Amino acid sequence: MKKLLTIGLIPLLMFLGSSVLAERQVSDDESNIEDSRVQHRTYTFPPTGETIPYALFIPSSYNEGNPAPLIISLHGLGRTYDWLMGYHGFLDQAEANGYIVVTPLGYIRRGWYGSRETEDQQDSKYSEQDVMEVLGLVRDELSVDNNRIYLWGHSMGGAGTYHIAAKYPDLFAGLGVAAPAPESNLDIKTTLERIKHIPIFVLQGDEDGLITLTRRWVEQMQNLGMQHVYAEIPGGDHSLVISQNSEHMQKFIDFFNIVRKHY
Repeated sequence: MKKLLTIGLIPLLMFLGSSVLAERQVSDDESNIEDSRVQHRTYTFPPTGETIPYALFIPSSYNEGNPAPLIISLHGLGRTYDWLMGYHGFLDQAEANGYIVVTPLGYIRRGWYGSRETEDQQDSKYSEQDVMEVLGLVRDELSVDNNRIYLWGHSMGGAGTYHIAAKYPDLFAGLGVAAPAPESNLDIKTTLERIKHIPIFVLQGDEDGLITLTRRWVEQMQNLGMQHVYAEIPGGDHSLVISQNSEHMQKFIDFFNIVRKHY
């Protein structure tokens, strides 16, 4: 009887182990940006004890006695944790305007930041938690202006921006989404009701397959009387419209420059 019990426990323990630790790949920790201004860092993720990377940019004007604004940037599906640091003009504009920039991984490269279910249900949960853990690390280490914390993302990162802002609606001074990819069946009104007090900038190319969905979100923003700016780019695609266009990247910085937390 004892022998049978011992054998039976082996697959049970294997099952429990796989449910506790979501499956990560070596490629999840790869970096893409080689820029001396970008700090590639790691930390120990509390739920699992794993080492998770993130990237950080600190402007040369940073002074501990003068709290700096912070931009949390969420990458698109399958991209590296530092991917957005390479968007044309982003770091130059952050430097010129004194922004700290942090780019979390989101636990894995396809975690969706909690905005939708993933193959391993833990991945989505951990993806969101990784963003919040990294935010906590930056706020603990650096002097951050708590009235000027901004969240933006591209594609999957745009979906994550909607989700995380709706879950933590009192945290952010402003939001930005570029070609956002939320689930098509998501209750748009319910999500936006939670963040209707937060100014938001939306950028979308009209040749992107997500154009119809984005227009639905913007229409609901209008219906709710949200403070928002919508830039629809003629001929714009899903990726290059923002990643390779410093003029469009500048639009996000310009927007964040004028919005503050007033609640």
